[in-house]
Amino acid sequence: MPFPIILSSPSGGGKTTIAHRLLEKRRDVGYSVSCTTRPPREGEKDGRDYHFRSLEDFRRGQRAGEFAESAEVHGHLYGTLRSEVAKVLSSGKHVIMDIDVQGAKQFAAAFPDSVLIFILPPSADILVDRLKARGTEDAESLIRRFRSAKEELKAIDFYQYVVVNDRIDSAVAEIDAIIDAEHSRRSRIESLEPLIVELEDGIQRAIDLYSKRK
Repeated sequence: MPFPIILSSPSGGGKTTIAHRLLEKRRDVGYSVSCTTRPPREGEKDGRDYHFRSLEDFRRGQRAGEFAESAEVHGHLYGTLRSEVAKVLSSGKHVIMDIDVQGAKQFAAAFPDSVLIFILPPSADILVDRLKARGTEDAESLIRRFRSAKEELKAIDFYQYVVVNDRIDSAVAEIDAIIDAEHSRRSRIESLEPLIVELEDGIQRAIDLYSKRK
């Protein structure tokens, strides 16, 4: 049974890169394209990286209940469309999303079977270097992201798993293993109860049979 996988991290934690690597690696994972009111960055394409919406259109979607979650992050609105999630899950694939802490809490309330993974950078210096290396932020924007990162760390106890993104290959492999392990979670095995009943009945028949041979 497919389930949602939520990746959260402070900006620069690597959640988007990891999500894309998992999409390349696994055939059973699909991506829910989020909406945002921020302008596209260089190389980003509407409908592939994000659904880029005007503020007015985004607010209309919120009022209409189109979003499983939505939040304001760094001065822009972001949200996950219910229709995008449903489309991926109905195809038989897990839906993977990289969303912030605010959005993850809303989404988990709507989809309680979600797997929640928090991705940490290995150090503050590396986090700062990653954000600076983007070259897309002025000093004021960087300060805003640093403050948000510090605040987001307080939500780590909300997540079921924590992965330190020291090396991207190792982080991807660790989350890959988490997804595999979640397949075997007792609550996800739909046919478990009938199987247990059949095993118990079969074992009892064997007990009865061999009891007569004593």
